[in-house]
Amino acid sequence: MKLQDLDIIVTAPPAPGWGGRYWILVKLTTDTGLTGWGECYAASVGPEAMRAVISDVFERHMAGENPENIELMFRRAYSSGFTQRPDLTVMGAFSGLEIACWDILGKHRDRPVHALIGGRMNDRIRAYTYLYPLPHHDIAAFWNSPDMAAETAAEMVARGYTAIKFDPAGPYTLRGGHMPAMSDISRSVAFCRAIRAAVGDKADLLFGTHGQFSTAGAIRLGQALEPYAPLWFEEPIPPDNVAEMARVAQAVRIPVATGERLTTKAEFAAVLDAGAASILQPALGRAGGIWEMKKVAAIAEAHNAQMAPHLYAGPVEWAANIQLAASIPNILMAETIETPFHSALIKSSIRVENGFVIPPLAPGLGIEVDEDLARAHPWTGTGLHLEMQETPCDYAKGNAFQGGAPATEG
Repeated sequence: MKLQDLDIIVTAPPAPGWGGRYWILVKLTTDTGLTGWGECYAASVGPEAMRAVISDVFERHMAGENPENIELMFRRAYSSGFTQRPDLTVMGAFSGLEIACWDILGKHRDRPVHALIGGRMNDRIRAYTYLYPLPHHDIAAFWNSPDMAAETAAEMVARGYTAIKFDPAGPYTLRGGHMPAMSDISRSVAFCRAIRAAVGDKADLLFGTHGQFSTAGAIRLGQALEPYAPLWFEEPIPPDNVAEMARVAQAVRIPVATGERLTTKAEFAAVLDAGAASILQPALGRAGGIWEMKKVAAIAEAHNAQMAPHLYAGPVEWAANIQLAASIPNILMAETIETPFHSALIKSSIRVENGFVIPPLAPGLGIEVDEDLARAHPWTGTGLHLEMQETPCDYAKGNAFQGGAPATEG
C-alpha cells in the first residue's frame, strides 16, 4: 500500500464562524483505494500559499511511501532543506497529512487510531468549551459583559460541561507583550467573579490569554485572578520566551497552560524542562501530528504534566485530538466547539454527551466527512485564519477586543 493522491479543500464555516475563518482539510488516497482525512492548522501564510506548501511536503516526502512509515516521513519533513528544527508552516502541512495517514491505517486494519498507538486508556474524555454568545445575546456586547458570560457559563454547566474557558483580558497585538490596562484587569476579575458565582464548584474556570502580556503584566493579572481559583492561566506571555513564562509560573498560584502555537517535541520539551507550564495544549494539526504528540504526552508524563489538546479549527482536527486523548494516561481534557456546521461536516460521528466525548470505535479517526458540504463552503476572503491587532493596548478609552477572527453576521 502506497500513498498516491492528495486533495486539499479549504472550507469556511458559516456565520458566526466559530473555529476561525477557514479550515484546511486534506484527503489522501492510496494505490489500493483507501482514503484518509486530515486537517492542517497552520495560519502563518494564506490558504493558497498553504496549498503549495502542503503539496510540496506531500510530493517531496510522502508520495509513493507506505503510510505506515510515519517516523520516516516525519524525519524527512523535519530535516527538509537541511533544517532539523521546528518549522511552523512545514509542520502544519505535515501534521494534517500525518493525521490522514493514521486515518488510512485504521481503516486498513479496521481499528480506531487509538488502538494502533497504545490502545484505549480512557473510555471517555472530559470536554471543555469556550464561552460563546447564546442566541439571544448581542454578539458585539457579549465579549465585555461579565453577566452574559456568566449566563452562558450556567447554561454550559446545565449541559454537563465541567470546565469553561473565556478570555476577557484585552487585545493581543503584533507588538508583543504589554502591560495590561487597569481596566483590563478589573474586567477580568469581574468575569471571574460573575462566572464563579454562576457555576460555583460545578465547573473549573479556564482563563485564556493569547500571549499578550509582558512578564510583569502577566504576573499582575494572574495574582488578581487567584481568589477565583482558575484551573489554568493560558499562554500569559508570547510563547517564544520560555524562561520568562517560567517566571510567571513561579509567581502566580494558577497552573500555566501553553502550546497552541508550538510545534514538535523540541518546543514542548523546552517548556517542560524550564518549568514554564504544567498543562500542554497542542493543536494536532500544527504540532507534528498524532505520533509526535504521543511522544510529547510521554515527555509530559515524565514531568508530571498533563495534556489538554487545543481546538480552534474544524472537526477533523478534533477527531485526531480525541484519538490521542483516548490513548494517553495524562489527559486532562480536550477543547470542543459545538456548532451545527462542525457536526454536519463529520455527520455527527463524534458528539459531546453530558460534558464528555466517547472516543469512537469506528475505524481510523472514527468520522465520516461530508465532502460535498466541505466543498460547498469555499473560503473566498483575504484574511488569515486568525490575526493579531496592530494598534496597541488603549490605556485611556479601554479595550473591546473580539478575538483574532471576530464573529461574522449570519
